Amino acid sequence: MDLTRKPILVTGGAGFLGSHLTGHLRALGCTPLFTPRRRECDLTRAGDVAALFQAARPEIVIHAAAVVGGIGANREAPGRFFYENLLMGLHVIEAARRHQAAKTVVLGTICAYPKFTPVPFREEDLWNGYPEETNAPYGIAKKALLVQCQAYRQQYGMSAIFLLPVNLYGPGDNFDLASSHVIPALIRKCLDARDQGRDEIEIWGDGSATREFLYVDDAARAIAAAAAHYDGSEPVNIGSGEEISIRDLAHKIAALTGFAGRFRWDPSQPNGQPHRCLDTTRAHNEFGFRATTALDDGLRRTIAWYAATRPAQLAHCLV
Repeated sequence: MDLTRKPILVTGGAGFLGSHLTGHLRALGCTPLFTPRRRECDLTRAGDVAALFQAARPEIVIHAAAVVGGIGANREAPGRFFYENLLMGLHVIEAARRHQAAKTVVLGTICAYPKFTPVPFREEDLWNGYPEETNAPYGIAKKALLVQCQAYRQQYGMSAIFLLPVNLYGPGDNFDLASSHVIPALIRKCLDARDQGRDEIEIWGDGSATREFLYVDDAARAIAAAAAHYDGSEPVNIGSGEEISIRDLAHKIAALTGFAGRFRWDPSQPNGQPHRCLDTTRAHNEFGFRATTALDDGLRRTIAWYAATRPAQLAHCLV
């Protein structure tokens, strides 16, 4: 499918992933693009979504909007994470069906996988157990949208695909410690401690959990490639295929930010899922995607962006 000169709706288009995705689509020559803000369209309201589709009449829909956060945010608001993520997806997919969009791309989450999925995670393992408890409501809400996509394809012949991106990071990420994911939280803690002369930072868990991370521009490229070239009912993992422990990640970020202090691990707080690393064979076979940004390079760019945008008195970095 040629994505250019087709009206494209990107929900969450002003957010972290969405802004990088729309930038990539513009660079490909895609126009027109519709990226509604929440103040203009509340996706949890069916009437707002219907009005949006009536006005934009998109031929391609990419549902990237989500209520997201780290372990703490998921633990504090599991009801909101379940309800709002489920409702937004239900309304957007149904509206895409009603308006006969040529292609609908729905973004899921690696949090949908069972807690003890063997590494590397294969798409066939998605239903083999319950997700890790701290983010299960979010993961299950997103996984329900996969069922909706498959059911609509079966009954209505709808071209709807479902992608499972791994943890994303990069410039423009959320650095609010109350709701951020691990990479922006560690970057902020290390820079703040370095600049304030503190020799210790606290990190949740014991550092043994492993994660896989994907630079946000690689994710944008994967989504666009899937929209253009994939039209299957099975979900597709989107990741880098590389695994790192939280302990090793913390030391890597400390070195890149110039923080020379120590870490105080708090094992009374949850580690989250024990291991996360994806098998990305299907993405490569179906639409030729491979991540190209090495973790060290992506971290340097992310640190530099944050150092340049945080308050002026703290804005210096040794990377």
